[in-house]
Order: sequence, then C-alpha cells, then structure tokens
Amino acid sequence: MGAVFALAPPAFAADEAATTDPQAILAGVKAATGGERWDRIRSRHVVGKLATGGLNGTDEQWDDIVTGRTYGTFKLGPLSGAQGYDGKVLWTQDESGQSRAETTQDAIEGTISGAYRTTMAFWYPERRAGTVEYVARRPLNGQEDDVLRMSPVGGRPFEIWVNTQTHFVDQLTEREASETRTETYGDYREVDGVRIPFTLRFSHGDPKYDQVVTVESVDFGVPLDEARFAQPTRPAADYTFAKGKASVEIPFKVYNGHIYLPVKIDGKGPFLMLFDSGGANILQPYVAEQLGLKVEGALGGSGAGENKQDVGMTKVGRIELGGIVVRDQIFATLDLEDFGSRVEGLDHIAGLVGYELFKRFPVKIDYQHSRAIFYNPETFKYAGTGVRVPFRFKGHIPQVEGTVDGIAGAFDIDTGSRASIDLTGPFVDKNGLAEKYVSKYRVVSGAGVGGRVYSSLARASTLTLGEVSVQKPVAYLSQQQKGAFADVYLAGNVGYGVLKQFNITFDYARQQLFFEKNADYGRPDVADRSGMWLERTKRGFEVVDVVAGGAAEEAGLKAGDIIVAIDGKPTSAWLLSDARARLKAAEGTRVRVGIERTKHELALKLRDLV
Repeated sequence: MGAVFALAPPAFAADEAATTDPQAILAGVKAATGGERWDRIRSRHVVGKLATGGLNGTDEQWDDIVTGRTYGTFKLGPLSGAQGYDGKVLWTQDESGQSRAETTQDAIEGTISGAYRTTMAFWYPERRAGTVEYVARRPLNGQEDDVLRMSPVGGRPFEIWVNTQTHFVDQLTEREASETRTETYGDYREVDGVRIPFTLRFSHGDPKYDQVVTVESVDFGVPLDEARFAQPTRPAADYTFAKGKASVEIPFKVYNGHIYLPVKIDGKGPFLMLFDSGGANILQPYVAEQLGLKVEGALGGSGAGENKQDVGMTKVGRIELGGIVVRDQIFATLDLEDFGSRVEGLDHIAGLVGYELFKRFPVKIDYQHSRAIFYNPETFKYAGTGVRVPFRFKGHIPQVEGTVDGIAGAFDIDTGSRASIDLTGPFVDKNGLAEKYVSKYRVVSGAGVGGRVYSSLARASTLTLGEVSVQKPVAYLSQQQKGAFADVYLAGNVGYGVLKQFNITFDYARQQLFFEKNADYGRPDVADRSGMWLERTKRGFEVVDVVAGGAAEEAGLKAGDIIVAIDGKPTSAWLLSDARARLKAAEGTRVRVGIERTKHELALKLRDLV
C-alpha cells in the first residue's frame, strides 16, 4: 500500500497553458503538499487496517523512498503473507512461509511502475526514468479532474486524476494483465509537514470485492533493516513424506480432460479432487460444513470466464494422499456444484488441489498410465530422458517461453485445462490470428469458475514450448473481454490436448519441467465434431450451444434441446465425458440422438470443423 502515499494533490497555475503543462502541475503538487520537506524524506513506515469481503486485518509496509525497495506484510482473517522488492526482483510469501520470485513480464512492469511511484520519480527523475503527459479534463463524482499519464521506462503507464477544486489526487488507474485497477484516495491529513491520504480503496470494478485500507500511523525517516527487503529463506517442512520411500504413485482418473485424485482431508474421505498444476486449494462449501470447518469472508474469485463468485476462506489441519501428509493448509471455499454436476457431469466433486502440492514435491504426471508420481524433495534428482523446459512463476502457474507458428509469447502450462491451447484475445488481435487461421466457427471452448468461455475454433501448424514441439494442435482464439484469457501479457494457455502427449515432470523448486514423449505423441489432435456444447441436467444432456453450420445444426438440433439418449442408450447410462468423446469419433461417423421435444431420433454425421 505504501507506493501510493507518494501521490499528493497538485496545485494549478491560473492560466490554461500552465494548467495543461504536466511539469507545472507537478511543481504545484510539490508546493501544495510540503515543498522542500519532501526533499528530506528517505524512508517511510505505514501501519493500517485492511478490510475486504467481510474480512478484517492489518497491513504494514516499509519503503525506501530513494531506491524504491519495499517490504510489506498483511493479515486478513485466516490469510497472511508478505511481499518485497529488493531493488532487482519482486518476491511474495504465503502463509506457509514459502516464497517465490515473481519474474514474468507482468510482474516486472508492475514492479517498475510501483517503484516509480515509491521514489516519487515524477519529482526526482534522477531516481527513475519516465515521462509524464497531460491527458484531458474529465468528470468524476460530479466534479472535474485533470488526468496525467505517467509512463515509467520499463514499466506500464498509469493515470492520476486530480480534483480541480481541492487539488487533491482523487484516484489512480492502471491497466493490469486482464483488469484495470482503480485506487481511490481520501481523508488527506498532514504528517511531518506533508499531506497524504489516510483512506485508500482498491477496486477491479465490482465494489463488492474492493479492498479498503485505513491508515493508522505514518512515520518518515525510520531506519531500514536491509534484511527486510531480501527474499526469505525456505521455511521448515510442513509435511511428512511416506516413510522410507523415494516416491509415491497415485492412480488418477481423467474426465473431460481434467485429472482427478483421491484426497483425505482432516482424516476423512477420500474426496474426489481436481488436480491443477496452478490451482489454489478449493473446497466445496458442503464439504467444509461436513468437516466442521470455520469459513470466513466473501472474497472475489475468478477463472477463465468473465464473472466472479464469492470465495470464503478456511483452514484445514491436514491433507493426505498416498502416505504424504501436508499440515495447516488454507483453502478457499467456492461453490463448484454447477461446474461439477452440470459442466463435468460428475457427482460429489469435493474441490481442487494443485499448487500447494506441486510447490512442495516434484511431481510426474504420467498421462500414458494415468498416474501421478510424487517424489521426496529431499532425495529427488531427475534422471529421465525428457526435454528440460525452464519456467517462470505467474502467480501459482508455471509459464514458459514458446511460439505458435513462429510467433513468440508466454504460455501457461495448465493441467486444469481441457483444451489443447487457448490463445488470448490480446495475442490474437495483435498478431491478426483470426485472419491468419481463417476461423469460421464460434464455439464454447470450456466452462468453469466465471462461466462459459467462447472462442473461435482454429488449428495451428506448430506449437513450441522451449525446445518441445507439437504439430497441428487445435487452437481456440479467445473472445473473452475479461478473465484469464484477456491477459495482455499472455500468448496462450496450454492444456490437456497438448500435455497428454507427454509424461511431464514438474520441479517447482528448480523452476523446470521435463517433457517425455509418450504413446500419444503425434496422434491427431481432435476437436468436437458434433458442433454443439453439452451440459448435464436431471432430464438429460442439455444442448447449450449449437455451432452455425455444424453437424448438430444440420441434423436439426437447437440450443435448449434435451438429449435423452445417444445411440439408443439413455443419457442416464452415459458419463458426460464419454458422450463428449463419442462426439469426437471419426469423421463421417453417424451418431443417433433422442431428444425430448420429438419422438424421432436425429442423426448427426460427425465432421471436422477445423
């Protein structure tokens, strides 16, 4: 939170030329909020109260005003963590005490812009290079604000909005990876001769999930402990590995391209859990209730879809799988019933595990034999023949450098995705891929937290991930305006259709992946050939979406139809994942479907749309 305290109310000269001159405005800012007193400030310590989503806690930050180094901690209900910038690398630390360096382009640019504000480089350009320009005068909350755009070198631009009556900065806006962050400031007070806001609100568009910081104390000129800014060392292990074993093998099931594992929670279960390489711990609310867990708050959760859902927080004493025990885990509680029953066609999905296991243990996902192999991190050393691909962390997600048909970009590796590759909207637009691939069909490419995902269906020629290559993957060109696939820093998200061609070892401690080709490598990547998206209901499989010009439309199926039988077998006897696989059968295959609104069967002649 400390970075924003450098922003202060500008004072404008009387004539219009001075008003629109950014340097004159910045000179007025300094004069109005402390003048030369700002020149003597070298450090800052801020303590505040933090509130969001029904949770309350504390926020504390130390800032080196000259270099831009920062260190902050927070506690919020059952959550706690820290973040620091040592002048070179941004790092984050979670409740377990484990930390990671944040080195994606998104993190780098955001950190540089934050350091630009922390050092007040708009006044002291010798500290950080950047440019400032006047944008326009715009209305805000019934008044008028003048807007300045600041563009730090190596960072990303942001705007400050200045109230023309009070000469206070009302807000800051900054476009992040997939959303715009707005910071609103109020309750300006004087501290040691300078004026700063004591109330700050951080929003991504929905006030329900805003974060509010109320400052309790500000101290300038505090001594700075150099060790604060350094990334913390690895904490003591909070797990026990299966005694006497170097590895543990756990069979898994794949439904709809998703991996599911059996997991015990607080000694009960096992529960069926989706296994996602970048996924946070999630429990269904009914499971938390069964386990007698205390749930707090209603934070905002999102995924590939455009909508957000309420997320509570709780703490689990232990999770177990295959003799491995991990203690004191924070879980989000999120209603996945619609996703599990309707989208996956499965009953009793308890939740999701992933990142918290991957970051503690090297894991091999053996797609060929449907098994996950967890290795003891104390003895693990990769000895296979796979191709090594280094990665960075984008939050919880491993991200690698790659290309699609020669176009370079950053690609997330996501075992929680059913698709082969989802290309983000900004990447598609920037590189003219809709025209390049002559995409004709708009389809539902997936559904999950945040709703359904709509994309244009295409096929790439070659995807490379480091030194690994895959030929002719099905590509979905995202049409999402919000959510993960609107990320301006991301080229694509790589999922099951590509990953299943390999047995992959994930070594998060060393930030490396190993891709070993398996029996599926090189087999044709097949998209749905029916031209429709199905979801399960109590009456049967609902046709949610019909592709214009696809086999389903030609057979007479319409959105809203309920399929009650496939090839003469009632849908109650089908797993939804098996029905979807049937609709990927060889081109020319005839599939008979019975629907509620007519006694006659309809015959689909499957064919490729791409």
